[in-house]
Amino acid sequence: MASTTLTDPQWTDTTVLSGDVVAAVQELKAKPGGELQVHGSGELVRWLLDNRLVDEIILVTYPVVVGQGARLFPDAGPDTALDLVDSRAFPNGVTAHVYRPGGRPQYAPSMPTPST
Repeated sequence: MASTTLTDPQWTDTTVLSGDVVAAVQELKAKPGGELQVHGSGELVRWLLDNRLVDEIILVTYPVVVGQGARLFPDAGPDTALDLVDSRAFPNGVTAHVYRPGGRPQYAPSMPTPST
C-alpha cells in the first residue's frame, strides 16, 4: 500500500517509507524473494515511472467503453516507450499485455501533406 499520511499500518509485512522515498523503494526492490505491485493508482505508477522504478507494467484491458474516469497516464509528463514482452487474450475479450519501459520513444518523422 502507498500512502502519504499513513504512520501506523495494521497490515502484516507493511513498510512505511519516509525521507528519500526513491532510495527506499530502490532498497525494497533490491531485497530478494518478492516484488512490489501497484493496483489501480495511476498517480503512483506515473511517479514510479518518472523515477525509473518500474521494471514491468501489466496492462489489462476489458472490452468496455465507459467514456469517463481518470486517465492512467496524464496529458503532461515525459513520454516513455514501452517494449512488449508478452500478451494474452482471454475468451471473454479481456487482454493482458506485459511491457517493460524502454526509455525515450522514437517517433517517425512527420510527412508533408500531399497537395491536391
